Amino acid sequence: MLCRVADSLFWMSRYLERAENQARFIEVTSNIALGYRGREETLWSSLLHAGGDADSFRERYTETTRENVIRYLLFDRQNMNSVISCLSYARENARTIRENLTTPMWEAVNRFYLRVRQAASQQASVLQHPHPFLEQIKRSAHQVIGVTDATWSHGEAWHFSTLGYQLERADKTSRILDVKYFILLPNPSHVGSQVDVVQWGALLESTSALQMYRRTFGRIQPVNVVDFLMLNVQFPRSMRFCVGAAEKSLMEICGTGDSDSAPLREVRSLGSQLTNAKASEIIEGGLHQFVDNYQSHLNDIGQAISETFFQVATPV
Repeated sequence: MLCRVADSLFWMSRYLERAENQARFIEVTSNIALGYRGREETLWSSLLHAGGDADSFRERYTETTRENVIRYLLFDRQNMNSVISCLSYARENARTIRENLTTPMWEAVNRFYLRVRQAASQQASVLQHPHPFLEQIKRSAHQVIGVTDATWSHGEAWHFSTLGYQLERADKTSRILDVKYFILLPNPSHVGSQVDVVQWGALLESTSALQMYRRTFGRIQPVNVVDFLMLNVQFPRSMRFCVGAAEKSLMEICGTGDSDSAPLREVRSLGSQLTNAKASEIIEGGLHQFVDNYQSHLNDIGQAISETFFQVATPV
């Protein structure tokens, strides 16, 4: 496979996953806001910090209000991580390698982009009532994933695409857990209260984890939420599951002849760290520090993948 094709497949999937996760971030923050007793600016600023967009937001907006943040994350084309920007990049990557995709895949990606572009022309109504549009983003993203899985042979191209999805999902799950855990550290007087349960339930809902969490743990408790979203080996959005899935795709890409490649070494190192971790110890040692280290590992994996598969060596 050509390096440029593998690169486009990888980033097409990362941008698609990033767009969906922006919708999830906005949705959970909106839900948390219903019972949040702190300052509105603190709550919505946390959403910007989750995606690393706080500095660029302040360059364009004077106030950190709900409407400004949602507009910035959904429709601002000068924000590289906005939903409209991510889908533009994903569509362009798909267009340049269209012959490597199935027709239903291309149509699903293109339709996803066109829906968001149309909504961008009607921003006022969307910003006032964003929930239906956020649901549409998630459904469109699921449609792309479903069509991809059902119509595309699970060969090398599929694994590069899957690798992009899994690394982006791993990153975003860790970010939303990190930022929301900081915000939701409950006031001692609210521990175990209905507000406490609703807030943590909103966090689980943002990763579509609420039902599976309740089947595993039942009652919502912060330490169990951390355990489920970080260390569960069966839930497809947990940090550990995503790293494991990325390792499987890398093994298929590398083959038996290159089982000690740099990307595999990096991903196995991170997988081993998660396997030996315990939620209670993570919280005691500092969840933010653990997530920081985890994200640093993900960056190392991404760099190793780029250097190994996407960068063409300069002829001597």
